[in-house]
Amino acid sequence: QVQLVESGGGLVQAGGSLRLSCAASGRTFSRYAMGWFRQAPGKEREFVAAISWWSGGITYYVDSVKGRFTISRDNAKNTVYLQMNSLKPEDTAVYYCAAEGRTVVAIVSSEYDYWGQGTQVTVSS
Repeated sequence: QVQLVESGGGLVQAGGSLRLSCAASGRTFSRYAMGWFRQAPGKEREFVAAISWWSGGITYYVDSVKGRFTISRDNAKNTVYLQMNSLKPEDTAVYYCAAEGRTVVAIVSSEYDYWGQGTQVTVSS
């Protein structure tokens, strides 16, 4: 079992930055690939970024955030991060972190076993 708790969301102006954190419980965090997803009102949950189970490993991003967002992890702190720069109003959503332990890295939500409760990110124009 892995429990995930996100933090770092908030209200920011367009062009600003936020860093989301996702703290995981359990001793096997380093064995899980991690991902960030987001869901805007009236829209389906979409993939944002993913990182393989080892720090500094494979990363994937949705095209709309490439060059602006960076996913990273610190296995010693059981934490995964999402650094978000140059934020746009269309980035407004609830952001969720997720963990899965069967593959090296995953970009499909159905492959993830554990989810956090989400943190709201609102970008004003």
